[in-house]
Amino acid sequence: MYLSFKNKRIAQILSVLPNKEVLFEDEMENYNFTIAKSLKLKAAMGYNKRRIAEDGTTSSDLCIHGLEYLFNKDLLNKEEIDALILVTQTPDYIMPPTSNIIQGHFSLKQDMVCMDINQGCAGYVIGLMQSFMLLEQEAINKVVLLNADVLSPKVSKKDRNSNPLIGDAASVTVLEKTINHTEIVFSIKMNGEGAFALQIPAGGAKLPNNDQTAISEEDAHGNFRSKDHLVMKGDEVFNFVQSEVPPLILELLSQTHHDKEDIDYYMFHQPNKFMLQKLADKIGIARDKMPSNIVEEFGNSSGVTIPLNITHNLSNILPEKKLKLCLSGFGVGLTWGATIIDLDKDTYLNTINYKK
Repeated sequence: MYLSFKNKRIAQILSVLPNKEVLFEDEMENYNFTIAKSLKLKAAMGYNKRRIAEDGTTSSDLCIHGLEYLFNKDLLNKEEIDALILVTQTPDYIMPPTSNIIQGHFSLKQDMVCMDINQGCAGYVIGLMQSFMLLEQEAINKVVLLNADVLSPKVSKKDRNSNPLIGDAASVTVLEKTINHTEIVFSIKMNGEGAFALQIPAGGAKLPNNDQTAISEEDAHGNFRSKDHLVMKGDEVFNFVQSEVPPLILELLSQTHHDKEDIDYYMFHQPNKFMLQKLADKIGIARDKMPSNIVEEFGNSSGVTIPLNITHNLSNILPEKKLKLCLSGFGVGLTWGATIIDLDKDTYLNTINYKK
């Protein structure tokens, strides 16, 4: 499905990282693996260190910290916010919506839209799409898109498939109307038949958390996890990404009349370094045009890896020139999508640390 928008832009992107840093070597003893094999895994996947939230820190805490920073720096006016969108898999509560909690924290105006979206790896792309849809309305001139996940508590410390890569983070993206007529095109696809390739089995209405769901069991590969923990079928996810994402990107380039070389950077969701390098090769672009250092530095924070990728890698480049980016997210759902979008030279990019 293709969706097209005009007269809209990203004005600001702020990434928020927890202070707590965990090194891969610090947790090797948790895995049912030799040290030599663990270090080989680290080298292949690009694991190094990750940021995780302290106990009790929630998605709203990270988002509120980011918004407070923008307000205090006079980079964002509370009264101008017409919609507040939060994309997260880790809401503070089942109810009320976390976006409403954030709105109430700042006593934002009542004449606005608040919305929670339950999406993961492609969540940032879907959040942008929803934000641009809202900006189509005459009454909405500025949208704040929040993307946050605190998934580290949902991962077994003895699961070497997931634990070494999962990180926590949040982002604040400010979108607004503009007189720039550059077209922004999205391509989005869904396949619910593969939904259980990435899941947390317990905790919802189908299987509430209880004493039995908390019991850890060993899988065929020596990982220990319970039904309360994230389960990732790595082979299925890898094959899905390698088979479905390249044609989506190539079709989007064709649909928008772009050559591969027209794109300055391919800023993709970062599940791990190995997967991204293989993806770049399959699409047929240079690996240095698709940065793959976010998991290595901060961990895989689901959809937030895309805005973090931008703020971490492009903040020193953007003031020099306008950039044309291809953004893509893929994973939980199964969901995969992409957009081609320009970042103006005056787009504000920054990364900050969360402090309680």
